Amino acid sequence: MEMENNGSPLTKKWGFRANPDLNMASDNTVRGVLYMLLSKLNRSDTRPVIPLGHGDPSAFPCFRTTQVAEDAMVDSIRSAKFNGYGPTVGILPARSAVAEYLSQDLPNKLSPDDVFLTLGCKQAIQTIVTVLTNPKANILLPKPGFPYYEAIAKSCNLEVRHFDLLPEKDWEVDLDSVNALADENTVAMVIINPGNPCGNVFTHQHLKKVAETAKKLGILIISDEVYAHLVFGKNPFVPMAVFASIAPIITLGSISKRWIVPGWCLGWLVINDPNGILKEHGIIDCITAYLNISSDTPTFIQGAIPDILSKTKEDFFVKIVSIVKEAANICYEGIKDIPGVICPTKPEGSMFVMVKLDLSVFEDIKDDVEFCVKLAQEESILILPGISVGLNNWLRVTFAIELSALEEGIKRLNAFCVRHSKKP
Repeated sequence: MEMENNGSPLTKKWGFRANPDLNMASDNTVRGVLYMLLSKLNRSDTRPVIPLGHGDPSAFPCFRTTQVAEDAMVDSIRSAKFNGYGPTVGILPARSAVAEYLSQDLPNKLSPDDVFLTLGCKQAIQTIVTVLTNPKANILLPKPGFPYYEAIAKSCNLEVRHFDLLPEKDWEVDLDSVNALADENTVAMVIINPGNPCGNVFTHQHLKKVAETAKKLGILIISDEVYAHLVFGKNPFVPMAVFASIAPIITLGSISKRWIVPGWCLGWLVINDPNGILKEHGIIDCITAYLNISSDTPTFIQGAIPDILSKTKEDFFVKIVSIVKEAANICYEGIKDIPGVICPTKPEGSMFVMVKLDLSVFEDIKDDVEFCVKLAQEESILILPGISVGLNNWLRVTFAIELSALEEGIKRLNAFCVRHSKKP
């Protein structure tokens, strides 16, 4: 070992360091914020933790997936047909099954070649955002929205611009802000329908206006429909691809929410482009190229997909939607009477609702992050601060949990808000 003049060993100068952009991107994800809140829990509180921060009801018995899906997975494994590598875009029977499943709601029948299977919806997001990244390019994201889009865009050095969703109009897209933000370098806009984090469901009329705006601006629409068909209000679910003849649509989805199996990580990226615009501009080839260098969806899950999609009975979906609807009602009605929190619209889809904080009511809470940290410490409730999804001093509340746990959570939330309210 080399020695300095004073006899102490020389300090080796290593040539590597961590990428700081990745840490910043990770901190801004839902999981990153929830891990922070988990660290704030009071370990001496013996009450069960109420998870109102994460859209994963699979831990609760009432949300168990259908036996059809379980049997399909077992049969796939035992067949020994799906133990090897598959094509990077997905095996043909699975892609055909997804195409047939989605085509039920569309005017144009999808081909298996329009379907790319991914490791859950997250890989679908990562794929399309990466594919669209170019020097000077920008992408339009909803505010509030799902922060994973922004995290991936930042990791790719793709500029992000936020358009507003309007709470006073059932969280419709502010098309004026879309028009104001877009320029010649805008590549796409993202919509999430049914809405995460707002619990809204866009109307047929509004979606058509979104498509017409995209056509005028010359951009594609990325339609995140991971909560497709989880609707229980006045508006039915309408796939954005209904308007693919107006503007090119890339639909993202998965089995994770409708079948309550987020851990199975089977998603899809689907091309809806009857005019061939995306193919002409090399997007489809680039999607294939990206999937060639990324991880594949496990083949045994792909092997189960045809049976999962075609054999699941309607009564399973009806039961799940019924439970989620009841939970949404309990959440909305319970929150209405809590001081300092305001729910502008009743949720009609997905598993979430956005709640506004009136900080003037509280004597010792300065913002939504402090609210959620103290709530975790004092009441063992996890709720996502609104800043995590783009709205300062709001909360994103997940209501898809066991109903008795939800009722207990609302009681604790009320007690917390009363305790921290200004005294007369």
